[in-house]
Amino acid sequence: MGDTTATRPEGPEQVLPRPVADGARPALARRLREPGHPRLWFEILLIAVSYWTYSLIRNAVPEQKAQALANAAAVWRFEHRLGIAVEHSINHAADSVAWLIVGMNYYYATLHFVVTVGVLVWLYRSHPGRYAAARLALFATTGVALLGYYLYPLAPPRLMTGGGFVDTVQAHHTWGSMASGDLKHMSNQYAAMPSMHIGWSLWCGVTIFALTTVPWVRVLAFLYPAATLLVIVATANHFWLDAVGGALCLTAGVTTARLWYGALPPSLPRRTWQPARA
Repeated sequence: MGDTTATRPEGPEQVLPRPVADGARPALARRLREPGHPRLWFEILLIAVSYWTYSLIRNAVPEQKAQALANAAAVWRFEHRLGIAVEHSINHAADSVAWLIVGMNYYYATLHFVVTVGVLVWLYRSHPGRYAAARLALFATTGVALLGYYLYPLAPPRLMTGGGFVDTVQAHHTWGSMASGDLKHMSNQYAAMPSMHIGWSLWCGVTIFALTTVPWVRVLAFLYPAATLLVIVATANHFWLDAVGGALCLTAGVTTARLWYGALPPSLPRRTWQPARA
């Protein structure tokens, strides 16, 4: 008998795709979702570009003064109905203690950035496998906040018409806010909702609390956002409800990271900062 094996004509149309296992992800998506050691140069560049973009977009949002003042009055009335409108009393009480309010002004101006960057560095060094997910949560939180600034312009309490709040930076001649004094022309003054001082400080607190077992460090992780809440109210830069907005932004950011990375990625060993051998 002759060979009955059919000879298939050669040609590109006969090249069949390789079978793909059920549930397999594309290689690029799979790599993006896998934990790995972040690259220092890339992270520095990413953070710098991201913060520059955030500042550019935030300050480019039209300063709708009339609408921002109307929204502030509405928030103030709503807080009165809820029985939580005590910002005025806290602002005046803190302002009566010069050293306290000056310290709060500098806290407001500096720790917002210093602590957040410090936590990122700590994650990069000590928890590289968790770094990408935590960073995505932070970036997504900030992105949602930008929508809030655009959709709901809000004047801070210190700029309310007839509110009687003390602008503590101007009153004590300290630099404590980009929206006060000589720096106010460089920043959108009506971007109070949501409060990213709260969004970022909560991110720091939750991240540290989740990844450390040292009791006193966990206490500090809890106290930092609590102290930040007191500072933003005492300096008349935010209402209580601005803090709620910041917490909701963080919730959206954490949800985004969970959806992208799935379950908490496994921890990786710490980097060993030794030069490679030739």
